[in-house]
Amino acid sequence: MTYLVGSENPRESAGSRFRKLLNSPGILRLPGAHNGQAALQAKDAGFEALYLSGAAMTASMGLPDLGIITIGQVEFFVRQIVRASGLPLLVDGDTGYGETLNVMNMVRTFEEAGAGAVHLEDQLLPKKCGHLNDKKLASTQEMVMKVDAARRAARDIVIVARTDAAASEGMDGAVGRAKKYIEAGADAIFPEALTNSEMFREFANRMPGVKLLANMTEFGRTPYYTAKEFEAMGYRMVIWPVSSLRVANKAQADLYATIRRDGSAQAMLDRMQTREELYKTLRYHEYEALDRSIVETVLPAHDR
Repeated sequence: MTYLVGSENPRESAGSRFRKLLNSPGILRLPGAHNGQAALQAKDAGFEALYLSGAAMTASMGLPDLGIITIGQVEFFVRQIVRASGLPLLVDGDTGYGETLNVMNMVRTFEEAGAGAVHLEDQLLPKKCGHLNDKKLASTQEMVMKVDAARRAARDIVIVARTDAAASEGMDGAVGRAKKYIEAGADAIFPEALTNSEMFREFANRMPGVKLLANMTEFGRTPYYTAKEFEAMGYRMVIWPVSSLRVANKAQADLYATIRRDGSAQAMLDRMQTREELYKTLRYHEYEALDRSIVETVLPAHDR
């Protein structure tokens, strides 16, 4: 059904639905969806929740991931993905777009837009991808205040605190920060850019009872692990943040090169989504049927 009749927007809050999935058996798989079309495709593939990456958002806008987009720009992505799919969404909140009051505004804005969860990181602006060098970290106390602010502003939304400390402060620093973030009100912890299975296991062993998120980004510092492998290491969530955008961008580059070379896109037809497939994904005929049903059932007053 379409979102216009409410079937894709359950009465239960997105935060409550996300929390139920997080508390269910098994690891929660959160593929990145960089727009509404990707969200529909992920839903059709059987996923129950999604992830919205800051890197994917900025890249789709032709910008680097340096924390230069605004709350309003992210809200636009949140609304289209939630509206299209109806699925609970974990949103990348970067550093919170400022200090404590900004963090509170972010949490309220994203929750009102339909997000089920948000993660907040302990970098300083200009923030960087977690898998790059020379990241600058906020003090533990500064991040604790942001987490506390996020918890105070939240209604049902799940708060995930990300720490990038492993690269510069080691495992002791990352674990120490994470424990304080949990004390401040975080529901889960996202240890970024761990580089081997031993680190993933050690972090999990030192955070007993805490829900943990693993980042399975490509071309980064983390080796390639499956969702089941992360689950065995003690993790409750896994994201593939930019995978959908990487695949789409590679295909688009090939398309433009083909048109430039051939003066035609015909050689790419076998790699294109057909019109039928597009309409099926968009629920095109359901919108048509909805429109017809209204025309048929709502009669002028003088004909009743």
